[in-house]
Amino acid sequence: MTGEDFERARLRHHGDAEAAPGLADFAVNVRLPRPPDWLRDRLAETLDGLGRYPGTEDELAARVAAADRHGRSPEQVLILNGAAEGFALLPRLAPRLAAVIHPSFTEPDVALLDAGVPLTRVLLQAEDGYALRPELVPDAADLVVVGNPTNPTSVQHPADTLRALARPGRVLVVDEAFADAVPGEPESVAGQDIPGLLVLRSLTKTWGLAGLRAGYALGAPELLAQLAAHRPQWPVSSLVLTAVEACCAPAAVREADIAAREGVAHRVALAAALAALPGVEVCGGAAGPFLLLRVAHGERVRRRLRDQGVAVRRADTFPGLDAEHLRVAVRPPEQAEVLLKALETVLREEGEQG
Repeated sequence: MTGEDFERARLRHHGDAEAAPGLADFAVNVRLPRPPDWLRDRLAETLDGLGRYPGTEDELAARVAAADRHGRSPEQVLILNGAAEGFALLPRLAPRLAAVIHPSFTEPDVALLDAGVPLTRVLLQAEDGYALRPELVPDAADLVVVGNPTNPTSVQHPADTLRALARPGRVLVVDEAFADAVPGEPESVAGQDIPGLLVLRSLTKTWGLAGLRAGYALGAPELLAQLAAHRPQWPVSSLVLTAVEACCAPAAVREADIAAREGVAHRVALAAALAALPGVEVCGGAAGPFLLLRVAHGERVRRRLRDQGVAVRRADTFPGLDAEHLRVAVRPPEQAEVLLKALETVLREEGEQG
């Protein structure tokens, strides 16, 4: 394996690779193990129609629902096979220089590097709380990618800071895959009509749809047309269109907000309990449904947790982080206790051996 192949393999590593059957899963940031009953029922109703191709009326219904959810027009919505497809389509924009804000989700890097797009990484610093500093982004970058809240740091950047990155001739891609896990989505720019803005949204995390791949992009119609150029006919399935329409409905948005508020309480409790363990640092001011930790001998700790039946996400595959960093998904207290007990045991044994 060449150095370039090794780098690609690191960037393609995601939490699902850690979460083997039988392990308590703190590696994957999906809230539910399965969709809620009402969503399962909606998807099941779609099954009898799978003998026909997805129609334009089905696609329009999904786009209208997403548009209404964000105060946009349907022409400003592109339905995707998960937000990850949006990253895979970025080379269609033919950027001359891409800047990706890190530490962050790595699929944009993979897509851009595979397409031969020149890429620079803007590394945010732990001592700044991984705060976004627009002046660090090269003026020449005509494509900028940033997550909000950012995976894996869980930092939420102010909308004003994001807007400061926009400028004529630049596409600003804001990955809001976890925005609906923040109560009220106060820093979301999904509903804002900023020139060059492209927002990617995911339904995977909140609604337990990792196996379905459902999401959408928001942006100017001409930008979306360029992004979607050369997609195959019927690019998304009827199930995806149903999921988008259902999950963007007002009742679903209210349910997601209630879940987000519960998630904040769970995150605060888990962060406090983790910080009380000797040798564990909870990084930054978290806003998302996951926490970034720094633990001495993190790789060894991760492997020993696995031996204890607990999966956590290694974070050294994110540019700017090292093997002492681990990411853990926020879970309800009764589930989080499994992680806390296992980690306490591992750290105690590490101390005895050290």
